[in-house]
Parts: sequence; structure tokens; C-alpha cells
Amino acid sequence: MNARTARIVLRGGLVRLLAIGAAASIAACTSDEHGDLKQELNQLTKDVRGKVDPLPQVRPYEPVPYTAEAAVDPFRPERIDVASSGTATASASKLAPDPNRSKEPLEAFPLESIQMLGTITQNRETFALVKAGANLYRVKKGNYMGQNFGVITGIDEIQIALKELVQDAGGEWVERSSALQLVEAKR
Repeated sequence: MNARTARIVLRGGLVRLLAIGAAASIAACTSDEHGDLKQELNQLTKDVRGKVDPLPQVRPYEPVPYTAEAAVDPFRPERIDVASSGTATASASKLAPDPNRSKEPLEAFPLESIQMLGTITQNRETFALVKAGANLYRVKKGNYMGQNFGVITGIDEIQIALKELVQDAGGEWVERSSALQLVEAKR
């Protein structure tokens, strides 16, 4: 054999050797190397199924009878009927507001919407400046404000003290103390 023929044979053998090696490596990649684990896992889980608890038994609906027909309806107070019929007691009538008194301008506003802005003292009498809506008012002790017949009982630098007349659930007029606090200026 000459050198050229030997190289061709050697090259052909080398090519065959590389082809066999490549085929073996491809076969190794596609082989099932974890087959035993998969088989064991399939065997262990063949009887295992998800378990769902049964639904609870539904009890039939039992209607509850309404037994408060005779009670006072909170959405339509009976106290208005009591007050208009005139069956209020004598002590309640002493506190009832005077229906003939002319209303002051600040009685048109809820007390929560009125703001105290400050005080003024003139000739030893203290006045408060309050804002209701877009207007500014000067009030003194004895003036009325708010929608609950509130009369001013005192004015100092930080608040206006009021005594309001409201009706309780029985229709009787009762006094309630409240105050309107000074609104701090925003800086």
C-alpha cells in the first residue's frame, strides 16, 4: 500500500469511527435515563385521586315572623304625631320653642355648616364673627343660630356655647348643650 492509499483508508476508518460515535451519543441523549423513576412514580400514583369533601347539607329556609309591628318605626318617628296632638306633658311644654318668635337669619343653616372665625369686644360686650354660606354675621349672647332652636349662652375666644331644643323619642322637648369651635387659620 502506498502512502496515499493508507491515508484514504485511515480517513475512511476515521470517518466511520466518528459516525458511530455520533450515533451512539445521539442514542444516549434520547434514551430514557430516568425511566425507572418514572415507572415507580406511575405505579405509586395510579390509585391516588384528588379528594373533594362533600358539600354540606343545605338547611331549608325557615322564615322568621316580624313581631315588631307595634314598635316605633325608626324611619317614621311617632314622636311627631305625639307632639302635634298636644299630649306632651306640662314639663315638656315649658321647654317647647315659641312658634310665634320671628326666626333669625342664622336659624336657616345647620349648626355644622356655621364657622366661628373670631371675636370682637365693644363696650365690654363680646361679639362673635361667624360665617354661614357666603355671608359673615356678628352674633352676641341671646341670638339664635342653627336649625334646632339654638340660643347662644356664652361667647369666649375659642368657642360659642349654645343651648338647643330637640325632641326625644317620646316627643318631649329636651335641652342639649353644644358648642361651635373657633376655626384655626390655615398657614
